Amino acid sequence: MDEKEFFNERLVTKPYSQPCPFCGNRAEYQVRWIERKKKSKPPAGANAEDIQRFKAIRSYMLRQDDVLACKNNRCRKRFEIGSQQSVVFLE
Repeated sequence: MDEKEFFNERLVTKPYSQPCPFCGNRAEYQVRWIERKKKSKPPAGANAEDIQRFKAIRSYMLRQDDVLACKNNRCRKRFEIGSQQSVVFLE
């Protein structure tokens, strides 16, 4: 079974405050995440191995955006999100 059958998936945006490494201007950006929440029970047709995998998994969020653009009109340079985790486990 595919791992995606064990989760309910949705897109979420979260605020993230970051200074631009080029101009130093601090701004708040909306970072996109994919939230995967574990379903309440295993999908129909799961065998014993799939049920064991289902018991071991946890809900998590996966960051979609890796690069931000500076909001300062004079700068507008793109920079990577370096200090924030790309995967966050929930619960």
